[in-house]
Amino acid sequence: MNLRGDRGRDDPEINFIPLIDVLLVILIFLMVTTTYQRIAELQITLPEANADPAKERPREIDVGLDAQGRYKIGREPTFTFTTVDALADMLKRAAADAKEPVVVINADAQATHQSVIHVMEAARNAGLTRITFATQATPSAPK
Repeated sequence: MNLRGDRGRDDPEINFIPLIDVLLVILIFLMVTTTYQRIAELQITLPEANADPAKERPREIDVGLDAQGRYKIGREPTFTFTTVDALADMLKRAAADAKEPVVVINADAQATHQSVIHVMEAARNAGLTRITFATQATPSAPK
């Protein structure tokens, strides 16, 4: 017994137009609500730290770096950057025969990042592996 008759079977249709409309609305919503920040507008304040002084201090090589890109190693006169190798030679002379000296980088808050990297690279070339950064204590720090 054939109750359906001779009708052909219809294939189901999927209408993509409403789906595309919904996706476009979601895309527009995301574009409007997303905030974009530019890296050039990033304001960075260099860190401040408080720490207890070390009981036993190794020999330190103080490297000063000002905002104009001038360097000073220990008590030597101020000089401008020439090459990383020249800076490494000066660090070797300052280290002399000290056992595992620590390079203390005293960089101005306005000094360029590249200037600090030059000091770190020169210390590595001179064989000085212990490097630290000098910071100032926060004014409101408890004592």
